[in-house]
Amino acid sequence: MSRQSSVLPTVGLSSDLLLGPVSGTNTFEETVQRLLQTVRLGLIAPGERLPAERDLAAQLGVSRDTLREAIGSLADAGYLISRRGRYGGTFVTDVLPSPPVMAAENPAGAPHPSITAAEIDDVLTLRDILEVGAARAAAGRVLSPPERQLLWVSLGAAADAGADEYRRVDSRLHLYIGELAGSPSLVPLLADVRMRLNELLDAIPLLAPNIAHSNKQHEQIVSAILTGRPDAAADAMREHLSGTALLLRGFLE
Repeated sequence: MSRQSSVLPTVGLSSDLLLGPVSGTNTFEETVQRLLQTVRLGLIAPGERLPAERDLAAQLGVSRDTLREAIGSLADAGYLISRRGRYGGTFVTDVLPSPPVMAAENPAGAPHPSITAAEIDDVLTLRDILEVGAARAAAGRVLSPPERQLLWVSLGAAADAGADEYRRVDSRLHLYIGELAGSPSLVPLLADVRMRLNELLDAIPLLAPNIAHSNKQHEQIVSAILTGRPDAAADAMREHLSGTALLLRGFLE
């Protein structure tokens, strides 16, 4: 079945189906996911206008600033377009971007042969198990002054990184948190998962609001580790990973 025909069963469904209040703390990422799902499932068809900004923000239960950031990011990615004037507003683009071809759909010629729904699930599950546990373990250890200093330096490097180097510096921070867990066997496992994760991340746009949000979450994770709060470190890491998961599922599934 082609992607064009796959949206036909949704004809007649209300766009409100996916535009209810977001939950949790990853409001930007979940807003992007809700809008992406609404557009990609055809609940708001190409060329059609989204609800007015005030109404849409109320439906999603987010601030208008968060909604504007999400709409701006999806406009940059080619899914939405803003038009001014009496009949202006935010519209779905007439031709949607083509998502990466899944290996199950085109095994021989897929441009991203590793990206399948099962692969996404596998990577995200492994990441949740390994990285949440690593943050908890790191916060439970008594860190040496050099370890504490390097963690701060790694946090600062991620916060200061430009778009062209963010993936690399972000990876280093996460791997160093894994190293601080105190299990030498853990780091190679984290590195393998991170390589696979970056393949997925490279297939979606790098969204500035998400990076800003991620950096704030990094601060929460590092603060919990440095103050010896294992549960808080695990919770902060879990929230951080869930934001990335929302974007990957929104763009790739």
